[in-house]
Amino acid sequence: MVIGTLTVPIHLHGLGSIKDKRKIVKSVIERLRSRFNASVSEIDAQDNKRLALIAVAVVSNDGAFVRQQLDTIARFIRQDGRFFPGQMRQEIFTEDHDLPRL
Repeated sequence: MVIGTLTVPIHLHGLGSIKDKRKIVKSVIERLRSRFNASVSEIDAQDNKRLALIAVAVVSNDGAFVRQQLDTIARFIRQDGRFFPGQMRQEIFTEDHDLPRL
């Protein structure tokens, strides 16, 4: 099993309220979930109207697929245009299971 995570700080400028921020963040999260079938959540800075921290997780049995998905998601986020993505952090975890063969 291979688990990949991508943590993305999102810098938002020129917003009038937390409500405006939440509208953008919710839109980004829903687009990532539907387009990439990934788990996505805002994990920090919920009460800061200029910053959001989003985490994305992808699980597969193929490490190359996980890396490719995270790279594609990172490009998609960079191209959004409604915000400035900060330094993204990508991590890959692998775990081998000694499961009986069926």
